[in-house]
Amino acid sequence: MPAFRTLDDADLAGKRVLVRVDLNVPMEDGKVTDATRIERVLPTVREISEKGGKVVLLAHFGRPKGRDDKNSLRQVVPAFAHALGQPVIFVADCIGEDVAKAVAAAKNGEVLLLENTRFHAGDEKNDPDFVKALAANGDIYVNDAFSAAHRAHASTEGLAHVLPAYAGRTMQAELEALSAGLDSPARPVMAIVGGAKVSTKLELLGNLVKKVDVLVIGGGMANTFLAARGVNVGKSLCEHDLVGTAREIEAKAKTAGCEILLPVDALVAREFKANPGHRVVSIGEVADDEMILDAGPLSVAEVVLKLDKVKTVVWNGPFGAFELPPFDTATVTVAKAVAERARTSRLVAVAGGGDTVAAMNHAGVADELTYVSTAGGAFLEWMEGKALPGVEALRQG
Repeated sequence: MPAFRTLDDADLAGKRVLVRVDLNVPMEDGKVTDATRIERVLPTVREISEKGGKVVLLAHFGRPKGRDDKNSLRQVVPAFAHALGQPVIFVADCIGEDVAKAVAAAKNGEVLLLENTRFHAGDEKNDPDFVKALAANGDIYVNDAFSAAHRAHASTEGLAHVLPAYAGRTMQAELEALSAGLDSPARPVMAIVGGAKVSTKLELLGNLVKKVDVLVIGGGMANTFLAARGVNVGKSLCEHDLVGTAREIEAKAKTAGCEILLPVDALVAREFKANPGHRVVSIGEVADDEMILDAGPLSVAEVVLKLDKVKTVVWNGPFGAFELPPFDTATVTVAKAVAERARTSRLVAVAGGGDTVAAMNHAGVADELTYVSTAGGAFLEWMEGKALPGVEALRQG
């Protein structure tokens, strides 16, 4: 695999550095409610600033259809400046004369945030004229937004073809973690895949059975695989129309020498709510009016036992309805077991995807895994084995 150009390869002093970041942060009453994405880009911003570059930040926010105040990045400036510990100059557009003047007036080391790139249709269209207009304000391009790397947009991919292009520190860390997860992992490799539906993760499962040694399937999608094996899953979430597909995936796994682990017992209830009446049953003993809402203790023990035999774990999706106690038990128990082994360097553990990040935070282990990706769609597409345009554009050679 060709290497990626990083900030180690860039001469930053006195340069106008266009940095694509992900500032698509959650807001409530005009305030940022979760600054994780801001914090992730700070190392790159500080390094460029300290090395004497002008930091010119490019980002999108929301899904605007043209200029739209409620999707303005202006509202992110106070939280960003606070986290950075220095002023951030906001510019009310991302192309044009006002931007050129603001960048020219800025001193080396100063940080500017340009307005939402998606206020211009040319960003998502990767329009060459828009790319050129963005590039006019930079000498160097740095992409630090892995979460947007699966999109071939002007600000995420187009700029890499017209300016010297480098991976920022967060992008670099993500790419190194992903390479250690599936591209060139220490073996054996276990993948844990959960979530509600098989239908949303068909490509993912199809790719993983060819790449991993053990595939653990949890969440609602496990019910479809159980039904394919002839198990009665009661009123559980189950895509009965996909049992044939589940059988095909199992057959591919067998051919590839990939072991599939499904729950052998479960926590079941008649109501989908927190702390309802529930019981632990063996798979096959689910009553017609019961729902499987989490994997049971024997299933968890089997997964934990396997952890001692693998060197790499890649995780996407929870085991059960982890937002509702006690159906968080399997996810939390396995997450803590993975974290303990990652902390003591017994395995590499890479996790990602929206629900997965929330689940790792819920288990209190997000900081203990080798890497937790906040990139939803891009992380999933990487797990599916797809090339990501924003990443490919950064490769050397």
